[in-house]
Amino acid sequence: MELSVTQENLARALTAVSRVTSTKTQLPILGNILLRTDNNRLLVAATNLEIATTQYIGAKVVKPGAITIPARLVTEFVSNLPKDQIELKVVHDNLHIKSGTYNSVINGVIADDFPELPTINEKSSIQYSIKTEDFKQAVSQTIITASNDSTRPVLTGVYWHSFEGQLFLAATDGYRLSERRLVETNSEVSAIIPVQTLQEVLRTIVDDESAVDILFDETQVRFRINDAEVISRLIDGNFPDYRQLIPKKNDVKVVLDKQEFTRIVKIASLFARESGGSITLSADSEKNALSIHSIASELGENTSEVGANVTGEGQITLNSRYLLEALSVVDGDTVEFGFSGKLAPSIIRSIDKDANYYHIIMPLKS
Repeated sequence: MELSVTQENLARALTAVSRVTSTKTQLPILGNILLRTDNNRLLVAATNLEIATTQYIGAKVVKPGAITIPARLVTEFVSNLPKDQIELKVVHDNLHIKSGTYNSVINGVIADDFPELPTINEKSSIQYSIKTEDFKQAVSQTIITASNDSTRPVLTGVYWHSFEGQLFLAATDGYRLSERRLVETNSEVSAIIPVQTLQEVLRTIVDDESAVDILFDETQVRFRINDAEVISRLIDGNFPDYRQLIPKKNDVKVVLDKQEFTRIVKIASLFARESGGSITLSADSEKNALSIHSIASELGENTSEVGANVTGEGQITLNSRYLLEALSVVDGDTVEFGFSGKLAPSIIRSIDKDANYYHIIMPLKS
């Protein structure tokens, strides 16, 4: 193999794919990156057998070929080279890298030993093209409520599924739940995508890309963003029937400014560190106000109040971190916060009529 590429393109591709390489494995080659010519392009790829990520970059190919090289070394080395042309040449399973006055040789492993990159049959797959902005928002709104408990794998991903002609994303860790409506669909979809995969896709997206193309088959999902691809296994299992957890009505409804709500929750959380983030919210319809109380036994206590449009009265105790994370991703400047007594789940959503997202938090026992 012999070719030349620009330092910027190669550094960007190596940095992107190296994130999925794995050194904690019985297969040392999974810590390597695959370089392989493809006509007038260079394929840069890595896999950990759960996720595979590939990037194509333009290249001036003199001699086709392939090699795998240690991910960390080559990524850091190329990133520190000056922005100039880089010449790559394979000699006896070693990669010779030359750029200006810089010369190095990196010991490689033949590409035949690298795991075969997964593929998806486009003709038999379910396909979507999602606007980049919508994709980024929908994923960011749902991954925060996924679980990191490996004993319940189905909760460690985001559930992509069709329901009544719409594509939804949902995630829950048992303490909170989020659902985002994304696009209309005529297809039947039911797939649990690992959070790590979705985070990798978010990192792969650059600002000038308009859409993310998604393919689902029975066991895999592929995301394509221009010349980059991320392919992942789906999580096997059935996602719980979460819709039964959605409150049908709320006895207490509080409509208030999101920024002010966030401010008083943040202040209350400072006094709630000793109590696991426990804060008590009280709605008062006579005063049209929402107050938050928190106690730090050794430091003191805090009560903050904000004006709101309040229907009904009541109290609920919630985890302040969960509440702050919900407020950070809900749309709009004004939000509705609803609950029914101390033991029923609370719900947060935008007041917009076409709001496509809601966030449920289970109460703490006060």
